Amino acid sequence: MIKNNCHKYSVSALCKVLQVPRSTYYYETKQKPDESALITAIIDIFKSSRNNYGTRKIKIELAKRDYHISRRRIGRIMKQEGLVSSYTVAQYKPHGSKCNESDVANLVSRQFDDQPHLNVVVSDLTYVRVGLSWHYICVLIDLFNREIIGFSAGRNKMPT
Repeated sequence: MIKNNCHKYSVSALCKVLQVPRSTYYYETKQKPDESALITAIIDIFKSSRNNYGTRKIKIELAKRDYHISRRRIGRIMKQEGLVSSYTVAQYKPHGSKCNESDVANLVSRQFDDQPHLNVVVSDLTYVRVGLSWHYICVLIDLFNREIIGFSAGRNKMPT
């Protein structure tokens, strides 16, 4: 209606009467570029990669063919065409043991009772909020009689 009457009235007045933003009118009247060549190029790249490439690699391949478009637009076209990249399954990689996971013999074997005095000593390190700052407390316990045999507390773990 606006397009048919724009020779009689101004576009601003017609948009105000119809309560349509002026930008919407100009956006809708603008010629949409033909994306068929771009769509076929994206499908071709996707199929030639055996359905593995995602938006990042397709963008690189399109740049080689002189198409400079965003990954978001490529993703929108891929979604529209139903193209979903297949991910490879992660292969198992053995890792070496970390420093706290070294192989240590289990001498106690969960037999905490009937241990001689100071034979098995355990510790725990805990952070506690004191006022507006964090402090630590480390306690050493003898499993012979569950007695605290030592502790350390303060702001820093390392003495300064």
